[in-house]
Amino acid sequence: MDSGRWTIRSVVRRLNLVYNSARMQSIRNTFQPIFFRSTLIISIVSILASCQLLPSSANDAETAASLSTQSAVEVSATLPGIFQTGLLNPLDTPNTYVEENCRYLRNRWNPLNAEPGTVVMIILFKNINRGTAELPDSISVIDFLELMNQLQAQGFEAINTDQLQAFMERNVEIPPRSVLLIQDGNQSADYYDKNFREFFDKWGWGVVNGWVADPDVSETLLRENINLEYEGFIDHQARGTTSYTTLSDDSAKPVIARELQGALNGFADQFGKTPTTIIWPNGGFGYRPVEAARQLRYKLGITGNARGPIMYNWVPLADTIDLERPSLLPEAPINDPLMTLPAYSPNEALMAIDIVRAIGKTANEYALASENVERTYYEAVCEAEFGPLPSP
Repeated sequence: MDSGRWTIRSVVRRLNLVYNSARMQSIRNTFQPIFFRSTLIISIVSILASCQLLPSSANDAETAASLSTQSAVEVSATLPGIFQTGLLNPLDTPNTYVEENCRYLRNRWNPLNAEPGTVVMIILFKNINRGTAELPDSISVIDFLELMNQLQAQGFEAINTDQLQAFMERNVEIPPRSVLLIQDGNQSADYYDKNFREFFDKWGWGVVNGWVADPDVSETLLRENINLEYEGFIDHQARGTTSYTTLSDDSAKPVIARELQGALNGFADQFGKTPTTIIWPNGGFGYRPVEAARQLRYKLGITGNARGPIMYNWVPLADTIDLERPSLLPEAPINDPLMTLPAYSPNEALMAIDIVRAIGKTANEYALASENVERTYYEAVCEAEFGPLPSP
């Protein structure tokens, strides 16, 4: 009850006044005191009962909040889990990185964003061998041409690092089958013209270059790459400052700073741009290098680990060393999927095209089967804070 207007104490006081007044007026009837006492007791009991039966507005609000919370918990319990596939190595498991379910669902079902199942292959080239001599980590020119033609025939389109970052962070639209082509290390204009130029001219496929920001780089090589950058053919990104360094948690702090901060300084001097992606030098990384890269505001990191394709909020990583693939460092313990993105070698990519297509297809089917449940969750849990999902 409203204690400011009507309390049990005030009721008792008023009824006592009534009783005393009646007693003073007449004592001739000996049954009157009994009558008034009985009336007093019955009134108090009635008031107490009414207070129990009529909950206050505060109790109403608490009850409604409790029911709402219970409803949200029930909806949350039905939210589908992350998409799984049997097409990857069992040790390479998908990891998510978007912490808020509501933000993830809003980006996922925004009709202006990438469609569910949009998949990206990252391919890291070391050497394209146009001769007969053996080159380390190389692909023959015949296999290279087969790879490029197969990618195009299977519906893949090349993207750059800006597009990849926007897709991975916010699910911004990119081609449903996308490929990021990375050339590792410094190369001349002649190398790019012989190997990649025709695909840029025919299909508009640019190439990302992991550029070693060596302060002693030749002026001719630098000038050629500046022209390629301005043309839009080559998207230069960081790969440290020395060609021989491999970073790890055992690397000294000055070495990490030289490779990461030094690359930023070198890019400012040589290209007048700030790289957003680190192609980990010689495939080496660790918790401390990743932490330093984040502090320096790198947005993406690419390893040499061939674990599979990537999708929005979906990156295959490993928790432990695989004895059958000992060169692949486990990334999951670092807990930063965007800084440890997997990449295929070109030979591995040639064998994996059909697998990547199948993963994208089944991920799309899984998403569509889960759509109604996810939209129901969003309406119940997210809409009040994030607003309704955008309409087509």
